[in-house]
Amino acid sequence: MGEIRKPGGGRKKLKPKYDAGKNLKEQMDAAVSLYKNKSLQAIADTLSLNPIKVRKLLITAEVYESDIAETVHHTFHKYRETQSYKDAILSTASEFKLSKASVTSYLPYKKGVYYRSTTSTEKISIGAERQRRYRAMKKLRAAPTEENLWEVILMYQKVRFKTYSGLPFSYEIRKGRNGAYTKELWIDRRENSKSLAWSSVELALDNVKEVGAVVDRPKALGDIRGVTYIYGMFYRFGLINVPDNVKQKMNKSGCASKG
Repeated sequence: MGEIRKPGGGRKKLKPKYDAGKNLKEQMDAAVSLYKNKSLQAIADTLSLNPIKVRKLLITAEVYESDIAETVHHTFHKYRETQSYKDAILSTASEFKLSKASVTSYLPYKKGVYYRSTTSTEKISIGAERQRRYRAMKKLRAAPTEENLWEVILMYQKVRFKTYSGLPFSYEIRKGRNGAYTKELWIDRRENSKSLAWSSVELALDNVKEVGAVVDRPKALGDIRGVTYIYGMFYRFGLINVPDNVKQKMNKSGCASKG
């Protein structure tokens, strides 16, 4: 009778420290950190990668934008509702007269590094988080809808803002028993926490007449409970601008500029 094999006693890995998912994530983070100021080819040259792989990494990180990428992604997911992954690829390729490889190049990696915009920021790099916020704010400024504002609000939890008078604060959105976010922002200013209803934020948004226009004081957004906090948030998000003397107070002491 042969020896009893110990659990896990199979063939040893040739590279026990190799982690494909980790390596892929490191490449994605590196590509994202370079993306804002460099072309795909320049990033590829810097990282010694193929430009197509760079694009796929940026798509996986949800920071790459192009009409063809979004169209392919949307069409693939439409087919994926009723087809297998492989068949959805083939159907998408047939619809756009593209090769299978071309379709997959416009889709995120399936394993290891794909984080949707609702994923906790603790799981993504600082560079990817900044790009995600930048993309969401750009969309908000172009279309200041309640849906786009809510997306930005979620991304800026625990980030420091300043009020009209220069007082620092941050906010957090808690989840209910069903695991979904409640429509209430908890303002944390020093040791005091106050709640800010989402309906108040919506009301202030309705009173923004022109994106980026100067709003002299919080009350100009309406006689709304908590409007002093909304004023600071809207300035940071680029929905409004503020007078120069107010800007000095809101940007003082290392408070990050908009973005």
